Amino acid sequence: MNKDNKKLKVRTALLSIVSNSVLIVIKVVAGIFTGSVSIISEAIHSALDLVAAGIAFLAVRVSDKPADTEHPFGHGKYENISGVIEALLIFAAAIWIVFEALDKLLHEGHLKPTNSLTIGIVVMLFSGLVNFFISRRLYKVAKQTDSVALEADALHLKTDVYTSVGVGVGLLLIKLTGFYFLDPIVALLVASFIITEAYSMLIKSVNPLLDGSLSDEELGKVKNVIEEKIPDNASYSNLKTRKSGPKYIVQFSLIVDGSISLAEAVAQRKSFEDKVYASFDNIELIVILEKD
Repeated sequence: MNKDNKKLKVRTALLSIVSNSVLIVIKVVAGIFTGSVSIISEAIHSALDLVAAGIAFLAVRVSDKPADTEHPFGHGKYENISGVIEALLIFAAAIWIVFEALDKLLHEGHLKPTNSLTIGIVVMLFSGLVNFFISRRLYKVAKQTDSVALEADALHLKTDVYTSVGVGVGLLLIKLTGFYFLDPIVALLVASFIITEAYSMLIKSVNPLLDGSLSDEELGKVKNVIEEKIPDNASYSNLKTRKSGPKYIVQFSLIVDGSISLAEAVAQRKSFEDKVYASFDNIELIVILEKD
């Protein structure tokens, strides 16, 4: 990965840390002032977003380190590990929110007077707006750099957009109707949304750690390049793929004409590999030379 992309990933992860830190303070103050468990649940969600942003920041810095003797395929899987940790943290936060919401629902906890709800409504809608723009930025950079850690962070914030707006709308309904039981119900809806997010992220992050193959779309790109660049008198077989962070690790046998010399076969493989490397900035090839 080029240096510009590395710097871009780090700057974007740092942006997420700053925005989440500000929103946590605002939500905690609003939650205490209004007594709303749904706002407090959103503050907890944002706190987890901050932890996720911190993990993503560390992961993108470590994952871009070059390969060494202890990590011959690089450090890309640190991003996948960060995704797993983030998902587990989100599960923990969702469980806490469920317990708090059920306790308030069963024991008839009350919000503060409806005049204070206006503050909560404004804070939630403001939070949703901020995270909308930050998540769009994270998704854009994640796609550009193929960063699992940034994509996981973007998913956090995208969920926060929906949950913040949902809480804001819930508080508005409470203000208009006086149905205070809606507050813990909205919190439970937030928790269910968070659990769905965590499950999706966990599956996406675990697959590369188990050396799962590339996605159909990624595999299609690799096959297209191999078939386009392969020498006319050669073929390939036994294609195996896996992923380490943003890096594709691709192994296959290159079968060349049996009548050519070993030196010619090696030269063909080198030329072929150079063409494939020129088509990707995130691929590691393991090409086994065979004669027909």
